[in-house]
Amino acid sequence: MQYDIKPGIRGLIFDLDGTLADTMPYHFKGWRMACQKFGGDIDTAFLRKHTGTPGWIIADEIIKKCKLDGSVTIDQIMAEKLIEFYKEQHLVKPIIPVVEIVKKYYGKLPMAIGTGGHREAVERTLEITDLRKFFDIIITANDVDNFKPHPETFLKCAALMKIEPQFIEVFEDGDLGIEAALTAGMSATDVRSWYDSSW
Repeated sequence: MQYDIKPGIRGLIFDLDGTLADTMPYHFKGWRMACQKFGGDIDTAFLRKHTGTPGWIIADEIIKKCKLDGSVTIDQIMAEKLIEFYKEQHLVKPIIPVVEIVKKYYGKLPMAIGTGGHREAVERTLEITDLRKFFDIIITANDVDNFKPHPETFLKCAALMKIEPQFIEVFEDGDLGIEAALTAGMSATDVRSWYDSSW
């Protein structure tokens, strides 16, 4: 697939999960198994709605949705989810059409990752997919106080890239991330139609 960035763009920001790396089937499986262990269940629509949201917020939403309040904590659900996710994280593959853009503009334009993922999981995914070498700037859920759809993640990337928001194009697979990019005054490109996701 051939894709050229929008005219006037001077920097690129990429979400990670579901944008650069096809992690979402494994995240979903991990969340679902964690839910079921504590007597709840979720479907893919639930996780799609929360794409780009940090894990502790998803865990809190699971407790509310599945009426598990009092029987399990956010930390317990998150710990169980990470155990399951890490079991299969080595299977994660890069999303080729998006990675091709990274390779095309690497060394030509500043690039950053702006993700709602946790630092440890993010770093592991980047190593597994061999993408770590392309990015010096990586903003995770551990680095911000406000999460997507708030624009803080992308604005922090912009500040470190030393580029005004209007000259940045963001690549995303989540409604919350697209909203965050637009709120930040950036261009947003939805990559969901670029590949077949299995979740």
